[in-house]
Amino acid sequence: MPPTVLRRTLSLAGLDIPVVELTGAVDGPRLTVLAGVHGCEYAPMAAVRRWTKALAGRELRGSVRAVPVLNLPAFRARTPFLVPGDGKNLNRCFPGDPDGTLADRLAHAAFTQLIQGSDALIDVHAGDMVEALEPFALYDKGPAEARALELATAYGLGYVIRQEPGPDRAVGGTTSTAAAEIGIPAIIAEAGGCGLVEEAAVAAHVHGLDQVLAALGMAGPPATLAVAPVHLGRFLWLRSVSEGWWEPAVRPGEQVAEGQELGTVSSLDGAEVLQPVTAPAPGVPMFITSSPAVAADGLLLGLGAQ
Repeated sequence: MPPTVLRRTLSLAGLDIPVVELTGAVDGPRLTVLAGVHGCEYAPMAAVRRWTKALAGRELRGSVRAVPVLNLPAFRARTPFLVPGDGKNLNRCFPGDPDGTLADRLAHAAFTQLIQGSDALIDVHAGDMVEALEPFALYDKGPAEARALELATAYGLGYVIRQEPGPDRAVGGTTSTAAAEIGIPAIIAEAGGCGLVEEAAVAAHVHGLDQVLAALGMAGPPATLAVAPVHLGRFLWLRSVSEGWWEPAVRPGEQVAEGQELGTVSSLDGAEVLQPVTAPAPGVPMFITSSPAVAADGLLLGLGAQ
């Protein structure tokens, strides 16, 4: 029997956020799927729209709660990374603050009304407007990390990265970090980039979400992974020292050696190299800023390393 489908809006921090709820005829886990935490990462939003339509015609055990676009202000304004108005990155604000600015309040509302009470969380992302990306899944250390690793592996992307808390962690305040801290298995799955809706990236997310359903025992048997993912234990984010012109010398997914040149930041007139950027460890660039324009302390790339 197909699931019961409810399409509605949920008021989060004063915003009417679209939500698709699918409830199976048989009890089972509650899976929450978020897309559009960053407003210009379109491939995963397209995937969630497609996936929920298809899921409405399948048998389902348990329930799915899916949000195709969470960060409505950024989506409407076509603003990459940040929430218009307060200039904060929503995926650095979790679990949020009900008395903070809009990003803080939206993170708090999403955490308390969507993430809490879930049996698993999948937050789907892509490279934003100025990011080329190699597909990967990320999970955080925590009491549910064994299950999170299972879901990250099941998603079927080429790389899986584990983050540990501490000063060396590349990024905190994310959906997956906040969920991990309260014992919910959670992953961030990334495929697509540069603000494009490319079929390969959309299909990768749809396939990954189907694989997660199977891993949770909510629908159909999982497909066999064509290639086991490469597991990485560090995520090193490299930044520019000063404003300038960024010119990468490698591509996402390319194996690099320690000390290898990854690119340069030069003066805007092209006369001087301001910063040669080299790999601090052997690894693989997971994402690379595709725009030449970088500010002081601007993000250049993220290197996955052992």
